[in-house]
Amino acid sequence: MLRMVLAAALPAWLTACDNLPNTLERIQADNELIVITRNSATTYYVGPDGPTGFEYELAKRFADYLKVELRIVIPPNFNDILPLTALGDAHLAAAGLTVTEKRKEKVRFGPVYHTITPQLIYRSGNRKPGSPAELDGHLEVVAGSSHEERLEELRETYPDLTWRADEEQGSEELLELVWQQLIDYTIADSNELSVNRRYYPELRPAFDLSEPEPLAWAFPKSDDDSLFLSATVFFNRIRADGTLAQLIERYYGHIRKFDYVGTRSYLAHIEQRLPQYRDLFMTAADNIGMDWRLLAAIGYQESHWEPDAVSPTGVRGLMMLTLAAAKDVGVANRRDPEQSILGGAEYLAGIIKRIPERITEPDRTWLALAAYNVGLGHLEDARKLTQKNKGNADRWVDVKKNLPLLSKKKWFKQTRHGYARGWEPVRYVENIRTYYDVLVWMTETRTADSTTPRETIQFDSPAL
Repeated sequence: MLRMVLAAALPAWLTACDNLPNTLERIQADNELIVITRNSATTYYVGPDGPTGFEYELAKRFADYLKVELRIVIPPNFNDILPLTALGDAHLAAAGLTVTEKRKEKVRFGPVYHTITPQLIYRSGNRKPGSPAELDGHLEVVAGSSHEERLEELRETYPDLTWRADEEQGSEELLELVWQQLIDYTIADSNELSVNRRYYPELRPAFDLSEPEPLAWAFPKSDDDSLFLSATVFFNRIRADGTLAQLIERYYGHIRKFDYVGTRSYLAHIEQRLPQYRDLFMTAADNIGMDWRLLAAIGYQESHWEPDAVSPTGVRGLMMLTLAAAKDVGVANRRDPEQSILGGAEYLAGIIKRIPERITEPDRTWLALAAYNVGLGHLEDARKLTQKNKGNADRWVDVKKNLPLLSKKKWFKQTRHGYARGWEPVRYVENIRTYYDVLVWMTETRTADSTTPRETIQFDSPAL
């Protein structure tokens, strides 16, 4: 049934005779690149502003590079992705696929663009196994995944190793089952664990199942190299111009460090403190055209939503405004939550306007947040150091590497505004990004496939 539906969505040339233009020419003639993927936080999902996800961003950029539209296809199960790709039901699969020898027998892999490490996951409070020999409970993995392949290999060394291959649940769903203590263990890639620990902080990695492994797109095996070679050129280009590093930073750069106590406190404060200020954040965010959850995340980073908070330097209130900043935006009482939130939003909007217009989102917002913390003058100093060090001063991924230099005499003596605690705005921005992600997850459906019926297998991306 699935193949019939997918086939109906494809142009007739996919089943036509051999004397046709090559794959790339047909894609361009039909103005459509068909990419098969899966719903997850690390691949593709529909977020507050539309389709997003690391694999989606890569695929969309590739479609733009080819000057065609992108069509996303979602099969019911992960186990369907490689067989459908091998059969030619999509031009390629971009689904966070680990390159393995067994998979190479079915498909052709493109350039490696990222690496991950498969890890055995358990819940804190339960006994931590040190190796496959110490597993004492129910292990469940995604059917057809590289994790299942790895377990088959390990069974040669550990003949008593058993597990259940789940045809229905995705990796994130299995992580949730471990957190709920409905199963004892699962296996997840390191990037998936990093993303999901913000929502399920008791999840823990017990041990790595292998050395880091490469991720790559999968293509049907064919003598026609036209699309494969175009993808190779594309990846070489985005690696050289910094786009690939920027995307990796955007999706994973702010979640590398995990704070269990801080995460648990934040989740509790969302339930206990946020409700009384939510309407104020929504009103203030609407005034400046911002997602209220981002403004709330800033407020949490500043004061943990405590209206009477005071710093050692004298900034105070829920949005921790200085006296000068409060005066600029007309705030008379910094401890009044309404004045503080509305004033903080207005102050931030003023900073955003002063960020060069050529800088696009999300870098524009991340740079503005850094300036909210350290000041526009110091941010500009860091951007100049970024240029001096041959980085891109318009990209957060490069600027955040240079901000800490403002605390080193060798570097700050070259700047206009001198010394600054440059590591603080980096931590500040990364924390806010994490707080925002968690708020989005808690206020909306976590992924698209939890609201999309299983029989729905296609999504058309809008023109971006």
